[in-house]
Amino acid sequence: MRDTLGGVAAQIGSVIVGKEAQIRACLTCLLAGGHLLIEDAPGVGKTTLAQALALSLGLPFRRIQFTADLLPSDVIGVSVFERQSGHFVFHPGPIFCEVLLADEINRASPKTQSALLEAMEEGQVSVDGVARPLPQPFFVIATQNPLSQIGTFPLPESQLDRFLMCISLGYPDHAAERALLAGEARRDMLKSLTPVARPADLLAAQRETKRVFVSGALLDYVQALLEHSRTSGRYAEGLSPRAGLALLAAARAWAWLDGRDHTIPEDVQNVLPAVVGHRLHASQREGGRALHGRELVAQLVKAVGVP
Repeated sequence: MRDTLGGVAAQIGSVIVGKEAQIRACLTCLLAGGHLLIEDAPGVGKTTLAQALALSLGLPFRRIQFTADLLPSDVIGVSVFERQSGHFVFHPGPIFCEVLLADEINRASPKTQSALLEAMEEGQVSVDGVARPLPQPFFVIATQNPLSQIGTFPLPESQLDRFLMCISLGYPDHAAERALLAGEARRDMLKSLTPVARPADLLAAQRETKRVFVSGALLDYVQALLEHSRTSGRYAEGLSPRAGLALLAAARAWAWLDGRDHTIPEDVQNVLPAVVGHRLHASQREGGRALHGRELVAQLVKAVGVP
């Protein structure tokens, strides 16, 4: 199974060059059963990465372009009255798929963003008082433009907390960019991708990941991280229990990808920036500026020793 996912990573890496760490983070998030937020400038390959992942795993893929005029019904679907039958018939929206790309999610209004909350947390949507389950696996990849750009709405904390991991692709290094400029167009490369794994393989791998052992000492370490974030006064809000569960799930997935049946502190530290970076906010400025993301995570790791 690991060899199969290794093939998936290799195929994605042939399209998204020079981003092995981010590709592994995507697979970690998927194995952990979570959802992924990619925050970056336009044009660095966020959409291409999502499409390559879906195609390599043989999963149906749909894309929603989030805009200011997008409505919740455009995402989850709508019930339409049919005169012939005399009943309302539900017409599913694009959210009924295995891999959903919510492109530029922060360009939609908060009301439309909230249409994803139930789906991401419970794997279902409720329309007209009826709960409708989503396909399994169900994986949301959302992209977010920098908030400094025109026409963006900041994601509320409740929405951010639904994303197990948040990563940034960044600009390619010199060698990777040269390969991009001199090689075949990435969109054309997507057309030649074939499934390396099956959806059943992914579900089996997710079940194996859940069985990865977590020792009591490692639980102590995770709890110490959570408690420090809540009591140190450095952070505007501490990490929630959901963040702790996400951290453990991601650490299990990271360990499984490394071929181990148990987790170690380094697994937690490796996934910590992507899991909690978007959940932490500084309570005050330091050195005349507000710390964000990886800087806050580095503070947290330094402050909490490994048992």
